[in-house]
Amino acid sequence: MHLKTMKWRSGSPKNKILVILILITSIVKAQPSANIVDQVAAVVGNNIILKSEIESQYQQFLQQGNYSNVDLKCKILDQMLLNKLLVHQANVDSVNVDESQVMQKIESNMAYFIQQIGSAEKLEQFYGKSIPELKEEFKPIVRDQLLAQQMQSKVTKPVSASPADVKAFFNDIPKDSLPLINAEVEYAQIVHNIPISDEQKNAAKEQLKDIRERILKGEEFSTLAILYSQDIESAKQGGELGFVNRGDLVPEFEAAAFRMKNTTDISDIIETQFGYHILQLIERRGEKINCRHILIKPKTTPEDLVAAQQITDSVANSIRMGKTTFSAAAEKFSDDKDSKLSGGNVVNTNNGAIRFEADQVDPTVLFQLDKLSPGEVSSAMLTTTRDGKQAFRILMLKTRVEPHQMNMTDDYQKLQELALNDKQNKVLEAWRNKKKAVTYIKIADEYAGCTGLNDWNSNPAK
Repeated sequence: MHLKTMKWRSGSPKNKILVILILITSIVKAQPSANIVDQVAAVVGNNIILKSEIESQYQQFLQQGNYSNVDLKCKILDQMLLNKLLVHQANVDSVNVDESQVMQKIESNMAYFIQQIGSAEKLEQFYGKSIPELKEEFKPIVRDQLLAQQMQSKVTKPVSASPADVKAFFNDIPKDSLPLINAEVEYAQIVHNIPISDEQKNAAKEQLKDIRERILKGEEFSTLAILYSQDIESAKQGGELGFVNRGDLVPEFEAAAFRMKNTTDISDIIETQFGYHILQLIERRGEKINCRHILIKPKTTPEDLVAAQQITDSVANSIRMGKTTFSAAAEKFSDDKDSKLSGGNVVNTNNGAIRFEADQVDPTVLFQLDKLSPGEVSSAMLTTTRDGKQAFRILMLKTRVEPHQMNMTDDYQKLQELALNDKQNKVLEAWRNKKKAVTYIKIADEYAGCTGLNDWNSNPAK
């Protein structure tokens, strides 16, 4: 369940490396190590880079199965120097990030870490800290990350890649060095949410009403949240969400949360897109709030499932018979806001492209797509949406590209992105050389052997 809105944006290759390195640093730094000694490895303006940060990233790479490589530490420091230079210039240029942006990014990071380790409880056990404590530690790290990204975007925003640029970029790649492209698919979808009957909605509200009355009679909110709340992650924390800012929560939930004045108060039943909730205020700090909640979701009946499947299959049949197009049907019938207005076309959130490699597609979706020929429409299949609702989905395979060597015909979009990234990196490199010449930069003698850092050391402001 996502009570909070979360978005992910990708950037250039250097920017993606930057994001990965900072995420690795943040999660490793959260767990102190007796083997890492904090010393200043470099200074960029008013920003410092600690030796412990470099060592943490280095150890993380080793844990991922990479071989020990001293040059890797130099590359890590080089990337961190660029990051700190971007942050320094962002502060000079008064570039700001909203607190809501920081919190959204933290929530996205936490969701990723929880997915990697298995559960929020395991993450807390591993680091010996609660989720709210980890979020607080991530704030300055994530704020710098967003500042660096905004500054880099400001520097590279004017850059574009014309068809001539793409052709020139492609022609510069030696023919025996053209990469192999994995198999890819392009597909569209129509999602039909299963309507919930009034009877089931009332049953959910009655169950939550009974829980609320038990709390008012003296039972612990947190205990009942663990026992009954259907928000699985927060239920493990006794329903606690941790501190969030105004604007981070879905509107109905947020309005009720910020209306609460006392920690002894229990809210009335609130309806959101996720179901029905009751809330308890834990603490409020200005425009930040921490509260508990219990979520009960209305159930779908077998009759609801059958009716929804029949409707979805009838839409699929209309498309197959030529009575409507998939695009028109998606705009009229689909409940998926991200794809309905683009003809049902699904966008790859990893890179903003419309093609997916096999490992980027949900396995259940890929299984259905493998049965289809281009232009063919699937039967309705039961699925669960991102907000936890049951729905039926039909798919249309638009394109299937077999593995091949990169070429201008099949891979123009990829080549355009690569050409753009190449131009952006050159602009960023020129910007770096200009700014480092007027910025105080000092690198510890320990890294004097890093040949790749020589141009940083040539800074006259050192």
